[in-house]
Amino acid sequence: MKLATTVFVFCVAALLALGAVMLCSAPAGARYFNQQMLWEALGIVACGAVAFFDYRRLKHGRIPWAILGLTVWLLIAVVVPGIGVSRGGARRWLNFHFMMFQPSELAKLTLIIVLAAYVERFGRHMPLLWKPAIIKGLLWPGAIIALVIGLIFLEPDYGTTALLAAVSFILLFVAGSRVWLIAPVVVLGLLLFGFSVMNNKVRSSRMEAFFSPEKHLMGKAYQQHQAKIALGSGGLFGVGLGDGRQKYGYVPENHTDFILSIVGEELGLVATMGVVLAFLGIALSGTYIAAHASDRFGMMLALGITVLISLQAFINIGVVTMVLPNKGLPLPFVSYGGSSLVMTMIGVGLILSVARHAHEPVRRTRALNPFNPREVSSTRVS
Repeated sequence: MKLATTVFVFCVAALLALGAVMLCSAPAGARYFNQQMLWEALGIVACGAVAFFDYRRLKHGRIPWAILGLTVWLLIAVVVPGIGVSRGGARRWLNFHFMMFQPSELAKLTLIIVLAAYVERFGRHMPLLWKPAIIKGLLWPGAIIALVIGLIFLEPDYGTTALLAAVSFILLFVAGSRVWLIAPVVVLGLLLFGFSVMNNKVRSSRMEAFFSPEKHLMGKAYQQHQAKIALGSGGLFGVGLGDGRQKYGYVPENHTDFILSIVGEELGLVATMGVVLAFLGIALSGTYIAAHASDRFGMMLALGITVLISLQAFINIGVVTMVLPNKGLPLPFVSYGGSSLVMTMIGVGLILSVARHAHEPVRRTRALNPFNPREVSSTRVS
């Protein structure tokens, strides 16, 4: 457990340091760097406080449902005209004057906490097929998932919707829900999601640009195309920190969603592979911590947060490298942004809390076969 925790903390710290360095290299570096340092400090403090907090208290009584109620209230408020702040055709932020808060970032952790608490209490119903078990083991958690991701979908935030739907599916599968019961819901969700994308001009044009980028190099495919140029021009070791050119008006959002392209241009393939290995280390060490949790709630909580961070990183890297269509998800720990960074660090603190209260696995010896005279005689002699 100590090794897994050390690897996990080291990978998170390395990504935080890389994000700070790359923001120094941004065109408006001083402003971004100072603000990000403030959020990193707040995130580290929150992470430490949560790590020393007993995560098992979150599953007791009405605490999960209170967190869910607060999150739903904020998600409803953000889509109300006059309350939520609209940018780029989406209403995703609440203006608290001292900061712009994105409720969908809170919703990521909330959904995992509530599902983990639900599985802890009703997980025995997940594999069963009789009617009351299906209601408790599938329909109720499905309703919770639909409520949260449905409100996020209305913002609209298609990327976070798809991300949370995938994380929820994995958690229900691990909890023991029958795949053939979840599959029809997943297929229906994909059909509705696809129908909505095709009837949304912005999203449908992004899909068209993804499948035919050569026709949209100066349009919807411009950002990803310029990101590929940045990655390619960096070569193996990059053009040098601060010497990249693509960040000067060529790659939009180069300090947020597409910061990896600037990493690749200035620090090269070595650095981008280091980012990939860091997230791989987070995925493996986080999964190990989840597997050795002291209770089922801790296992689901650590696994859910690990999958959330790893899958979001995979999607972001896929978008930057043009393997996936543009979805607008930040790269965890590296991209500029207060809400995302602080909430992700709280998630890191919860994983560390699970590790702190975990028990090392007990070594089990193979049971002797009483019908094998060699084993019985050897034990008598010894």
